[in-house]
Amino acid sequence: MKRVNLVVLALLALAVPLSLLAGRVWLDFGATPNAMVILAELRLPRAILAIIVGAGLGAAGAAMQGYLRNPLADPGLFGIAPGAALGAVASFWFGYSASAWLLPAFALTGAAGAMALLALIAGHTGGIALFTLAGMMIASVAGALMSLAISFAPNAFSMSEIVTWLMGALTDRSWREVYLAAPLTLAGIMCFWLARRDLDALILGDAAARSMGMRPGVLQVWLIAGVGLTVGSGVAVAGIIGFVGLIVPHLTRPFTDRRPSSLIVPSALAGALLVLVADSAVRILPTVTELRLGIALSLIGAPFFLWLLLRMRRGYSGGLL
Repeated sequence: MKRVNLVVLALLALAVPLSLLAGRVWLDFGATPNAMVILAELRLPRAILAIIVGAGLGAAGAAMQGYLRNPLADPGLFGIAPGAALGAVASFWFGYSASAWLLPAFALTGAAGAMALLALIAGHTGGIALFTLAGMMIASVAGALMSLAISFAPNAFSMSEIVTWLMGALTDRSWREVYLAAPLTLAGIMCFWLARRDLDALILGDAAARSMGMRPGVLQVWLIAGVGLTVGSGVAVAGIIGFVGLIVPHLTRPFTDRRPSSLIVPSALAGALLVLVADSAVRILPTVTELRLGIALSLIGAPFFLWLLLRMRRGYSGGLL
């Protein structure tokens, strides 16, 4: 596991300088006017924010997959990100988004509420189908309420802000967003880390896990807090960025011992690398306007999700033969 972490850290060390230089205008400190200002006030906070958001989403995906014992688990697929987005949309709708603290507070409340509702409906002993249906219901309700908010937006400016923000991006972000997201994301990852032994115990089954001292209620509290903090803070500063929590645990799992506790840190690092590289790529694509980061990652994540489904179907077919 340490080797995996070192490799991903080395790749991050290579990606960060490239991210600082990349863009519609490549920084040339000898020729670009105000290069240091662009670097310090625009490129650097954006790169750090990409690392923070990616780390939170990667760790949340690893924790949810371990808790649900479902390799297809993802905060977005199970209604957590839509819940956070609904909270943030409410802050736009009521005119609170201008505040530095109310927008993330609304998003965090929405994420925590969605996770709590998921746990209430499905319960910690629910099967994969039940969790999936419950998550789809939460995501559907949150999506419908967001559409309702857009339809009845108080003015055209609010509607435009909501739609643009929901696409997910790190454009024009500053140190303020970094200061907001960093402590919350770190606290969320710490919640997953504190729950790591109980997540490992779940591999043996519910009865065996309880005999080893695992307390379902306490574990749910840690996960609700962790997912709410990581996903909520990410949605609050960047909008909806999907599929990171689904992709990176699958990419890192073969290089670990496959225990949830061994997957949290590598997934956080790999998530940071994925979002950083994707954000750098959208800046240099030859498009008229910058492609939104959330759209770019969805274009990558949807085929990956389809590939996982096809691989699982082949596995089930092989087991039946």
